[in-house]
Amino acid sequence: MNWISVAGLVAAFCTTVSFVPQAFQTIRTKDTSSISLAMYWLFTFGTLTWFLYGLYTKNLPVVLANAVTFLLSATILYFKIRNGSKDKKAVS
Repeated sequence: MNWISVAGLVAAFCTTVSFVPQAFQTIRTKDTSSISLAMYWLFTFGTLTWFLYGLYTKNLPVVLANAVTFLLSATILYFKIRNGSKDKKAVS
């Protein structure tokens, strides 16, 4: 493995792990009132697209980072959609 691959894996690790606290907080509290639905739709779709791109180009850091990030962002998106109407009531 060359240094470029190592750099990619380190970058992938850092950006992916940054989502863990938000995902755990959302799962624990079920509170998504401060999360933008449009942003999470786009972000989740983007990570899925990057994952597919990584598979196609056989780029391990891109595949690993986006597989995990997709799962985390999809979890947050699920709670946002599921609790969306509750969030609106809480803000009103």
